[in-house]
Amino acid sequence: MSTIKTITAAELHQQLEKGEHLFILDVRNEEDFNDWKIEGKNVQFLNIPYYNFLEEDESIYIDIPSDKEVIVVCAKGGASEFIVETLESRNFKASHLEGGMLSWSQFYYPVVVKDEDVKVIQLNRPAKGCLSYMVISEGKALVVDPARHVDEYVKIAAAEGVTIEHIVDSHLHADHLTGGPELAKQTGANYYIHSSEAPNVEYIALDQTNSIQVGNTNVKVVPVETPGHTPGSVSFQIGDKYIMTGDTVFVGGLGRPDLGGKAAEWAQTLYDTVFQTISQMPDNILVLPSHYAAQDEINEQGVVAEKLGVIRNNNEIMRNGDRKSFTDAVAASANTVKPPNFEEIVSLNRGGKPVDPDKATELEIGPNRCAVHHGA
Repeated sequence: MSTIKTITAAELHQQLEKGEHLFILDVRNEEDFNDWKIEGKNVQFLNIPYYNFLEEDESIYIDIPSDKEVIVVCAKGGASEFIVETLESRNFKASHLEGGMLSWSQFYYPVVVKDEDVKVIQLNRPAKGCLSYMVISEGKALVVDPARHVDEYVKIAAAEGVTIEHIVDSHLHADHLTGGPELAKQTGANYYIHSSEAPNVEYIALDQTNSIQVGNTNVKVVPVETPGHTPGSVSFQIGDKYIMTGDTVFVGGLGRPDLGGKAAEWAQTLYDTVFQTISQMPDNILVLPSHYAAQDEINEQGVVAEKLGVIRNNNEIMRNGDRKSFTDAVAASANTVKPPNFEEIVSLNRGGKPVDPDKATELEIGPNRCAVHHGA
């Protein structure tokens, strides 16, 4: 009996990071594949639904390469094992992604942005394009936009030998379930969010907070109100070096203003944020967003980050101060596909109620769709 070769989400990510040429056979149905897939710079895809392999049709094997290893991906890992056995019986070299897209959706990897007077760690959840942060100084930590897998943050804090004292959500997220309230409960940390997001949990209002001290008295995280994506969107500035922009400014563009059903109104607010608040920030400040939409937003160090001046230069919409053309363009984002299940996710994030893990996984399936504009 042959032993099925397995690859973990972490191992797959390592290969993607190295830029290895991979061939992925995705055996989910066509709709799921087109909506959400594993992507990388040198990845070749082929989608053949699982049920096709149950038929005696040898033509489905024509496009599967026989001279390289095939990584088989399904929803949860079961179907891919069967497909690998089927391929091996025909002398193909194949392995299957352990846990399928479920395991990929729950994989995080930390990258150190900088380790100077303050250490900043970016946690990337590649399946969702979600980013969160840990800011560390003198044994204390602040966490920005934690996702629901709170053990990831507890684990990093333990490895760094720090205590999590503060947790902030930049806004009420629509594409994934926040871990903020639960992480605060487990660690005893303070939880912050803007009061206009109407959270039904215990919190400290960011709109009434001048700064948050992290360890060293010289390390202050300053909340900067940057509404537009939502009315209570907040960015977090650390000196003149870093600005964690939530879903307001991405490496590739701006956050969409339509998820609250008030695209025209919130587009006006986003215009004010871009041309009155962000325009006052220096070009050399490093933007650290809470999402990314494309692999080319990851730099050579493996970090999703870019200087604000570069982002401005790459996005004409951030340089054109004409209010009407700006608001017309971003309001048009209401016509684009919205994040899956976003209304239920927002409701759950506002209420802070616990969600069954299986239900949470179901709600979060699919990519984030928080950007309204990307530069060339």
